[in-house]
Amino acid sequence: MRNVILVILGLLLIAGALFGAKKLIDSKTRIKPKSAKVIKTVFVDTVRTGTVPIMITANGNLTAKRRLELFSEVQGVFKGGSKLFKTGQPYLKGQNLIRIDASEYYASVQSAKSNLYNLVTSIMPDLRLDYPDIYDKWQNYLTNFDINKATPKLPEVSSEKEKYFITGRNIYTTYYNVKNLEQRLSKYTISAPFSGILIEALVTEGTLIRQGQKLGEYIDTSVYEIEVAIGKEFSDLLKIGEAVMLSDLNKSKQYTGTVTRINGSVDQATQTITTFIEVKDPSLKEGMYLEASLNARKAEDAIEIDRNLLQEGDKIFVVRDSILDVIDVQPVYFSEKKVVLKGISDGDMILNKPVPGAYAGMLVKIYQGKGKKTPTSDGKIISTNSKR
Repeated sequence: MRNVILVILGLLLIAGALFGAKKLIDSKTRIKPKSAKVIKTVFVDTVRTGTVPIMITANGNLTAKRRLELFSEVQGVFKGGSKLFKTGQPYLKGQNLIRIDASEYYASVQSAKSNLYNLVTSIMPDLRLDYPDIYDKWQNYLTNFDINKATPKLPEVSSEKEKYFITGRNIYTTYYNVKNLEQRLSKYTISAPFSGILIEALVTEGTLIRQGQKLGEYIDTSVYEIEVAIGKEFSDLLKIGEAVMLSDLNKSKQYTGTVTRINGSVDQATQTITTFIEVKDPSLKEGMYLEASLNARKAEDAIEIDRNLLQEGDKIFVVRDSILDVIDVQPVYFSEKKVVLKGISDGDMILNKPVPGAYAGMLVKIYQGKGKKTPTSDGKIISTNSKR
């Protein structure tokens, strides 16, 4: 009997402990306050469609349109001239760029000229006796022959007999040998074919120059061109002579160029067409990096917005009765930061700034800014009730 009483008391104690613990826990439970519904404020633009010009941007480095790589066709010691052969040295058209010592070769040319003169002189007695009708023109040739000047052209033959007589005396062979030597002698001096500047100098005065050695590089600084790659879908829009706006990386300077050449083939790897744009400006230098903007086409009934406002590639958010909605649009052209869209109705209110966590059906409030903007007709969206 005693054991039964003890068991009952133990069960009562356990039940009481559990009941007390539950009461204690329930007393510490706090009622969670209901969270207030947050309505985000958004910035919007009212759409007004129009004509949007599509500008194709491309970039590249300037190169001189006229350049000359200097190579030596003869061997000799580089002689100094009126100007030092140094990088950055300007030259005018016709000025000597390089002079190679040709004193030894010059002597051999003079010897060959003297030999030709002696041959012509030796036939003069025979001409006086056998061909008196052609004697005068050969005499005039000898009179005008100056060994210190370029060898004059031989007189024209007037008959087969004269031709055989002159050929038999080996005059033609000697004459063309002399002209060949004179032609090679002219290669000891390299003159500037146009006014420009030396951008690379690989030899200095006193250097022994060997045949085939590269001496430097020379460019015309008055005209440059830039090579850009344009997508093949715009190939039918590019035209020779079209004006192109060029700018530097900082957008601080702008230049006007002209399309001068368009490649006739498409690059198979990039599916682009190489286009060359000519530009002239005294401040330009070879190697400068420029960005070109080509006016490709115009999109009708379109708008231009920031690319970060486009959702899933073909959707944008609009505000209707303070609720966000998503509509389908038709992207026409993507630039680096902008996208041209079609398929939007006039009067639609679209976001002009991204909203974090935005979704269709989200309740929003339009920010009512001061100083509403006046609508324009340039084909771009206009702001009517937003502050940027």
